[in-house]
Amino acid sequence: MAKKASGGGFGKLFLGFILGIVAVIAVGYAYLNFGSLPVAVSDAPFLLEKQIVRIPLHSRIDREKTDPPFGISEDVFEAGAKVYHAQCAECHGTPGHDVGYAKFMYPSAPQLWKKHGNKGVVGVSDDEPGETYWRVANGIRLTGMPAFKHVLSDTEMWQVSLLLKNADKEIPDPVQRILKGQ
Repeated sequence: MAKKASGGGFGKLFLGFILGIVAVIAVGYAYLNFGSLPVAVSDAPFLLEKQIVRIPLHSRIDREKTDPPFGISEDVFEAGAKVYHAQCAECHGTPGHDVGYAKFMYPSAPQLWKKHGNKGVVGVSDDEPGETYWRVANGIRLTGMPAFKHVLSDTEMWQVSLLLKNADKEIPDPVQRILKGQ
């Protein structure tokens, strides 16, 4: 009896693999073009969206954050308040004044002078100044937070970061007046 040649087994496997990849690409393309992905700010986030962005963001900040080059003082707070009022208050509010449209942004812009969460933390006062500085300098993709490293000096970014670190403490009156635009 003659044996039947079994050539082509690998070829069929390879062809099936290639067709599977093409099918996945075609379905993905069709979904992106004809599906209803959450692209509007008012849309609910897609499955695991917050985790997909949050995990690498925190990992990168932890690797790259630095310590402030100077300490806190009323002068630092006053300078930080001037920067904050000019660059940040429009989205993040001021003490006692929330920004109405901030809650309709996606993700919503946190009001940095207001308690939030179940621990009652004020703004980002529970973050290290280096973490806040990183966010100010680099911005955050997929949010409305821009990068300020080409707009503000390092000193200005540190001043506002140190001010925000202390947002949960008593703010001197001159600093309060600057934040309120007086």
